[in-house]
Formats: sequence, C-alpha cells, structure tokens
Amino acid sequence: MTKLEQITISADLTFDALVAGEAGAPLVFLLHGFAESMHCWRAQLATLADMGYRAIAPSQRGYSKGARPDPRDPSRYHMDRLMDDAMAIVAACGYGAQRFHLAGHDWGGSIAWAFADRHSERLASLTVLSRPHPNAFNRALQLPDGDQLRRSRHHSAFLELDAADIVLADDAKWLRERLAAAGVPGFAIEEHLSVLGNKDAMEAALAWYRARGAIRSPLGPTRVPTLYIWGNADDTVGRAAAEGTVDFIAAPYRFIELPDVGHFAAEQVPERVSELMLNHLRAHPA
Repeated sequence: MTKLEQITISADLTFDALVAGEAGAPLVFLLHGFAESMHCWRAQLATLADMGYRAIAPSQRGYSKGARPDPRDPSRYHMDRLMDDAMAIVAACGYGAQRFHLAGHDWGGSIAWAFADRHSERLASLTVLSRPHPNAFNRALQLPDGDQLRRSRHHSAFLELDAADIVLADDAKWLRERLAAAGVPGFAIEEHLSVLGNKDAMEAALAWYRARGAIRSPLGPTRVPTLYIWGNADDTVGRAAAEGTVDFIAAPYRFIELPDVGHFAAEQVPERVSELMLNHLRAHPA
C-alpha cells in the first residue's frame, strides 16, 4: 500500500513523499522531473513494494509546499542543493549508511546522473528515464543538424520571467496538452496539477532551470550499473543524445529503446517500465 508521508530534513524543509513497502527493505529512491510530481511513479511504487523493496518518491524542492525556498533566489535551487536534499531524505528514512537504488526521470534523471557521479559508492544501481548522460546531451546540442537544440528550445523559454504565467494560463492549457499528447492519463494529469498547478509551485519548479541556466555541467564517466530507458517518440530527447550515452558509462550498462513511447514512459507504459526496473535491480542487489 502506498502512503503519503512528510519527511523533514531541517527546520525549513519538509517534503511530501509517496512511500510503499516495508521499512528496512532494500531502498529504491525515485526522483520526478518537470512538469510532473511524485505521482509519476505511482505504478512503480506499488510494483516495487510487492516485490520486497522499500520505494520512496518525494515531491522535490519547490514542489513540496513545506520545502519551497524563495524562488527569487535561484541559488537555493542549484543542483547541489537538490542532490543534498536526496541524500538527506534517504538518511531521514533510515538508510544513511546503506547502499540503495536510484531512479530518475527528466530533471530527476539529471539529478540522478549527478548524484551517481558524486556518490557512486552509495548506489547499487542507477535507472534513468528519458534524460541522457549530460555529456551526451551537451555533445548532441552542438551537432550541426540542430535537432537536439530544437528539441530543447523550451529550456531557454523557461528562463523568462513570465514563464510561469504562460505555462499556467487558461487553466494550465499548455501543461495539460503537453502531458496528454505524451500519453499521460487524465487522472494522472490532475494529480500533477494538484501539486504544480499554482503560481508558487510553478515559480519554484522553474527556479531549477534558472539556477542551472542554459549550460549543463559535464560529469565524469558513470561508474554505477546503469539502465537507461528512452522512448523513441520522446520530443525532448533525440536519438544522438540517447544512443550517445553509452560513451560515458564505465559500468554494466543496458540501453532500452521503447518504440512509439514518448517522454513520460513511466506513465505511458508503466508495466513495461516496472518490469525493466525490477530486472535491473535484481541483477545488481544493494
């Protein structure tokens, strides 16, 4: 059974989180992206719990009302802060000295790649959906065909001061249409909007982009057993970046291309994503 819990890591940071499975079981920590929430992992949480894992998916900094520093100071949403949050939540849940499995989608994938680079000794496995290794992404952005640059043009738009108003205009029309076009079910769209569909939350979510700017910092080769899942209908990540990720992995690696699947694979084909994740976790126990 999946439960909503509040996890406090400091006096001013309390995170909403979906939690499933028995305390003390091997941990799978799941990080969502934009424009979604912890609810994107609902199917995987249930499956992982049924298979004997402890699964925790927080709504991250800015998405949780109790963990929302002033977004007018983007430095409080820097990638280092997001990684520190992840480490502190894991510790607060009783896994401070144990290895665990990490999964991330979209922005959560970016955090997961960076976490694996900085804290490889803490991870038994890494699973990333959609977001390529940052080095592969940077390389694809520089290709003369301009394909990845075109796919990523919304990143620059999110740096504009009126971006939150545009995304939320007309009852979040842009967000609803984007999620629906990518195969996210209607009930799931409403779940995400219950978290993100207000000005304060949206400004905080966009502060992640403003903290990073247009440049993605290069990382070293990933030294954690890695599963990378990419849907070939993903409108934000092209083939060059996806297939190029292999060049930056120095550990057991599996690349899975999902035909006709878009950006939100965990919600579009939840059973397939859960199956792939379970096989990966079993192959690399904590």
